[in-house]
Amino acid sequence: MLQFRPIRFRAMEQWHLLTRYGHVLLCIASDPRMRLRDIARIVEITERSASTIVGELTAAGYLRKERDGRRNRYTIRRHLPVPDPGLTHRTIGEVLDTFHRAHPRGA
Repeated sequence: MLQFRPIRFRAMEQWHLLTRYGHVLLCIASDPRMRLRDIARIVEITERSASTIVGELTAAGYLRKERDGRRNRYTIRRHLPVPDPGLTHRTIGEVLDTFHRAHPRGA
């Protein structure tokens, strides 16, 4: 059986495929009632940064926030285009679906 070990390149140690905004959207896509504290822990940012990102995504129209009991419930506006010049032909929903298929919950 072949075994592969990841190759570590020193120049790649600070490189990330997704921004913090993308990671926050993935968290919310996996659980629309996720608390800011949990988002912050998963994305490895402060709770204040998580709050700022959620606020900016809400202000930009990518998220809707509603009260659900004592928590917030977030709705991703999946039909909106990705705010990236190279991906404007894709929607937020299409990109999130790609990542969720690649990494199903609990995997």
